Amino acid sequence: MSTEPIDHLPGTGPRPAEGRPDTKVIGIGMAAVVAVVGWAALGGDSFDDASSSALDWVLSDFAWLFVTAADAFLVLCVVIALSRFGRIRLGADDSEPEFTNLAWIAMMFSAGMGIGLMFYGVGEPLQHYLDPPPATGVPPRSGAAARTALEYSFFHWTLTPWAIYGIAGLALAYAGFRKGRGNTLSAAFVPLMGERRARSWPGRTIDLLAVFATVFGTATSLGLGALQVAEGLNLTVGVEPSTTTELVIIVSLSAAFVLSAFSGLHKGVKWLSTLNIVLAAALMLFVFLLGPTVYVLDTVPASVGGYLHQLLPMASRTGAFSDRAWLGAWTIFYWAWWLSWAPFVGTFIARISRGRTVREFLVGVLLVPSGATVIWFCVMGGTAIRLDSTGAADLAGAVRDGAEASLFAMLDALPIGTVTSYVAMLLVMTYFVTSADSASLVMGSLTSRGALHPPTWLVVAWGVLMAAVAAVLLVAGGLNALQTATILVALPFVLVMLGLCWALLKELRADPGAGPSRHGAPHGVRDAVRAMVGDADTVRGASRHHRLRRAAKSRLGGDAGGEGRGDGEAG
Repeated sequence: MSTEPIDHLPGTGPRPAEGRPDTKVIGIGMAAVVAVVGWAALGGDSFDDASSSALDWVLSDFAWLFVTAADAFLVLCVVIALSRFGRIRLGADDSEPEFTNLAWIAMMFSAGMGIGLMFYGVGEPLQHYLDPPPATGVPPRSGAAARTALEYSFFHWTLTPWAIYGIAGLALAYAGFRKGRGNTLSAAFVPLMGERRARSWPGRTIDLLAVFATVFGTATSLGLGALQVAEGLNLTVGVEPSTTTELVIIVSLSAAFVLSAFSGLHKGVKWLSTLNIVLAAALMLFVFLLGPTVYVLDTVPASVGGYLHQLLPMASRTGAFSDRAWLGAWTIFYWAWWLSWAPFVGTFIARISRGRTVREFLVGVLLVPSGATVIWFCVMGGTAIRLDSTGAADLAGAVRDGAEASLFAMLDALPIGTVTSYVAMLLVMTYFVTSADSASLVMGSLTSRGALHPPTWLVVAWGVLMAAVAAVLLVAGGLNALQTATILVALPFVLVMLGLCWALLKELRADPGAGPSRHGAPHGVRDAVRAMVGDADTVRGASRHHRLRRAAKSRLGGDAGGEGRGDGEAG
């Protein structure tokens, strides 16, 4: 097999780095986002009424679609990783990874769910502990409730979301680095649509859907970050949380994002992502050592085992028989949130994964962040549950004030709570910047025909617009408005993601880098044989002529076996 980079071959489209801004996609995308923002800011109750009605319709009629699709993505990731397709390299056969393993994992983790873990790492386990999911039937504030709280937190934050990201990232990395078609979502649909349609308006429509999902999905995370920083300022320096405070936070952190964007991927995003990992690990280690250490160690194997045991029941609940309202508020919202983040995180981890094999990519994407998330929830959420259950701190009141207050309430119950609260606020701020930076880079790539290095002005423009979406939605309806917008934009993207799976499998099956199939020779060998013997029609004609000769000799009484051997030797 040739060792030339596959994206240099003729006929595979322009190289990703040569993409230019697509003014039509940029214009339509920005105009649509501005229209929604304007409606939310000026429409008053009409926006809230319309979005609430649409949300009720999605949750009542399409819960089954979100659940089934999420399960399919997880199963597909496992099957591809264990199959012969895992040998395929995302790039030329002799290419090497662009980033070290530590930098790769740090950027992947920071882009994937950094703000969310800070926001829900304590709040979600506490909420499930105080008010367990209805389907479980366990009493609140019991040992069974504590175990269930961690199991559901793992379910919502580990394997399934990273499988959604993994499928999107694998399809994009394969199309971009193996086939050289560009770092856009439409490039991955060439096997289904053809290259011409993928480059025209059908493909542009897919890219626009990806842009919308990225804008609103990331705006939700930025809004969560602003809420949590505002709560931290209230608890540490006495600044009352208000809409004005949240807007000032968004503007300030957006300015930091602009500086990071100008420094580029190899400096700003890489350095901040590594800083995030170091700070998060230091904070978690502090809580582990000064909190209920033995209890946390006990919870890790017990809750992981319970999660794996309950994975199938949890993954198959659609609310058909009960608890539809709870499912819509938790599981369906999370699946929609991860799906809305899929083009962002998928495109970003594809961008930083050149040179890795498919198996290395999927194992890394599925297991490394999931393992770190399990430890995070056991340390942070487990500590909060233990403090509340033993009476060392009343964290139930903090949960009633909002999930954003839970982390600071837990830290306040431990030594030097003020110092650790400042560290937590710094973490949320840096996650805000890296999330905005990464998402803006992705949207710049999607609207620049897949350029790996889109123009800085375009990256900054998307980042500023995304921050404006977060600010307006916070003013219009707070956290509920952010969540509603996320779920609504995720619905059409479910169908896009399912089509992406089909296109990916179709290309992987034809890749000679996967090795021979159990059902026959690989396509590369078959094509080489055809090239040596000539056109396929010529081969079929020669074969038919050979059979006619043997039949004629048989009728004449000749030695069919001998003639057959002679013909075979001559062939």
